[in-house]
Amino acid sequence: MDEKIFSRVEKKYLVTKKERDAMLKLIKKHMRKDDYFESEVFNIYFDNDNYDLIIQSIDHPIFKEKLRARSYGGYDKVFLEIKTKVLSRAYRHDLLEDDDTLKDNNLGYKRRILLTHTDFDRLISGEATAHELAAQNIECGSDLQIAREVDYMINHFSLGPKILLYYKRKSYVDDNGLRVTFDADLRCRNHDLNFIKKPGDLVLLNDDKNIIMEIKAPGVMPLWLVNQLSATHLYPTRFSKIGKIYELLRKEKNV
Repeated sequence: MDEKIFSRVEKKYLVTKKERDAMLKLIKKHMRKDDYFESEVFNIYFDNDNYDLIIQSIDHPIFKEKLRARSYGGYDKVFLEIKTKVLSRAYRHDLLEDDDTLKDNNLGYKRRILLTHTDFDRLISGEATAHELAAQNIECGSDLQIAREVDYMINHFSLGPKILLYYKRKSYVDDNGLRVTFDADLRCRNHDLNFIKKPGDLVLLNDDKNIIMEIKAPGVMPLWLVNQLSATHLYPTRFSKIGKIYELLRKEKNV
């Protein structure tokens, strides 16, 4: 959890428990459990009162950027992240054809700084800027620049905490930078925003395909994985967690 800047190809798949278990049989032969194999991930997404960043994300633009705070159950720090995605080409269909599993469609870039929970509270209350907080505890040379970018986004777009999303994650990695994660039991709310679960939080996915498998690779995916995806007819989707939450909250008349 100590990386600050990195980029990778990212693909998401909505899968059933049966499909996940079939994938795991092969994944376990080629990959190992991550050091943080089982974790509970809490994300607080920033937006303005009109939810402009989320609405833009739903439209699947070629370029999109979001600001979120991430913490892990039992971990006493908060990652403040700017996450950027660039589509190398436009999607023509919701589901890609078989041959498209060999192509790099979605490039993800992430820049982040590490804060204490106390400092994160100071940031969202307006007591301190990200730059001021980063300057107090510089971990690497990029921290101050990333903090300036955070402050710019907050000020330029009038951002504040808007939505909490949390889920249970299992992670697998290999020696070549490949990472596969499975996110289950996704829940959310847009009030009382903190890194704590509460009764009544909304369930994000209610149908059989309620697990998100995400493949993140520094380059082309290995052939064994491509062949398995093709053989099991699993195709990447344009699914957006935050976009789905917005639609759910609108349905519940919470936005």
